[in-house]
Amino acid sequence: MKLIYDVSDKPPFGKNLVFALQQMIAIMAATLLVPIIVTGYGLESDPAAALFGAGIGTLVYLLFTKRKSPVFLGSSFTFLGAYLATVQQNYGYWGVMIGVLFAGLVYVLIAVIMKFTGSKWVNKLMPAVIIGPIVTLIGLSLSGTATSWMSGNGGDGYSLITILVGFFTFLIIVLASVKGTKSMKLIPFIIGVAAGYLLALVLTLIGKGTGAESLVILDFTPFKTAFSPFTWRSIVDYPKFYFLRAIETKGQFAPIDGTAIANIALIYVPIAVVELAQHISDHMNLSSIIGKNLLQDPGLDKTLMGDGVGSIVGAFFGGAANTTYGESIGCVAITGDASTSTISVAGVCCMILSFFTPFVAFVNSIPKCVMGGACVALYGFIAVSGLQMLHNVDLGDNKNLYVVSAILVTGIGGLTLNFGHNEITGGSVLTITSLATALIAGLITNLLIRGKHPADDEINDDNLAADVDNFASVKISEEDYQARKKKEKKS
Repeated sequence: MKLIYDVSDKPPFGKNLVFALQQMIAIMAATLLVPIIVTGYGLESDPAAALFGAGIGTLVYLLFTKRKSPVFLGSSFTFLGAYLATVQQNYGYWGVMIGVLFAGLVYVLIAVIMKFTGSKWVNKLMPAVIIGPIVTLIGLSLSGTATSWMSGNGGDGYSLITILVGFFTFLIIVLASVKGTKSMKLIPFIIGVAAGYLLALVLTLIGKGTGAESLVILDFTPFKTAFSPFTWRSIVDYPKFYFLRAIETKGQFAPIDGTAIANIALIYVPIAVVELAQHISDHMNLSSIIGKNLLQDPGLDKTLMGDGVGSIVGAFFGGAANTTYGESIGCVAITGDASTSTISVAGVCCMILSFFTPFVAFVNSIPKCVMGGACVALYGFIAVSGLQMLHNVDLGDNKNLYVVSAILVTGIGGLTLNFGHNEITGGSVLTITSLATALIAGLITNLLIRGKHPADDEINDDNLAADVDNFASVKISEEDYQARKKKEKKS
């Protein structure tokens, strides 16, 4: 695709700030939702601290990737089951931080192995016929979150009003992106979310004035909490960092001894291995968007190292493991701004604004139905980008058709693999998610069909890395393209 700002470009300060704000809006709701859910488990987690953790984790990632990979790291939903198990086993804040440490070290270890073995085996193991549908599956698997936020405003209820607000937000984003002015096309999410928030505010005021509870969409509780009573903390307050909570609650939870550490490792390490598939898919997807092969430059070993260390640092402050965000990648695709300078500014702004009480209150007040409408666009772009990876794959060939079928059906169908029974939690000892199960099904099917020597298939070149390199090498400007067309007509 045509980028407005490439990876190494630095947009003017004003534009860069606006682009960074748009990235923040794209990742904010999900990043802040994780600590809210964890608090519901019984372990207090501050959304502002998670925001700070995401910001500093992103900066660490950019440092390890030499500022060549434009993606934001935010709170990972994949580890929610691990957090719940940690709470249920009474390991407290230290248990969560140690668990994320183990998860991050898995990435670090794999990165070190790749440093010596290279990453070409990843391209051979996971060609476009596998990665394409996996990326599509990521977008489709997230779609349930977007629609549930629209239909119930984040709750268990159902409301046509909140669906209307969510769809209105989506349409404003579409109009700003497709029919808006040049400036509007750069910030469609800011415009869409602002319009959705304004509509929700108007409906809420009407609902409160007329007593129509169905119209009350906006929750003013975050503002009441921040400004009542009004103190200096209503303007500036430090986030409740996770390591501080761990120190303050020392002795209130089960002791962290050797057995506890082994149990924590058993909870978190398998999930980190599963998360590896999403890391690779995200970076292949981003590679196809920016026209550069991130698996080769800066290299998968560096992206894994940045993601692993960034997650550890982020959890130390915010309590949540971080991961590359599809919402951030979708934002890059829609706006055409792939500048890592923008991502850096977004990370710094998240850290600064986590101390600014009014901003945190405003973000917490954004209705889930508004964010659901925005996520329809974001998650849709992720799903479609996966389909685009299949453009050189012959789906009329059964060798490809069965691989894609295995991935999509098991993934969309929600097939999981559960092992053992945990007496404490009541669930399984290990659960392999539907996304990971789909990846395993695709890998086994592909290896079974093609065998160990797929030389006759290499002619088709399903390899995404090769596609990315070819795309990058033949990319020409619009002027050159038009000139070539005129020359062809004359001849």
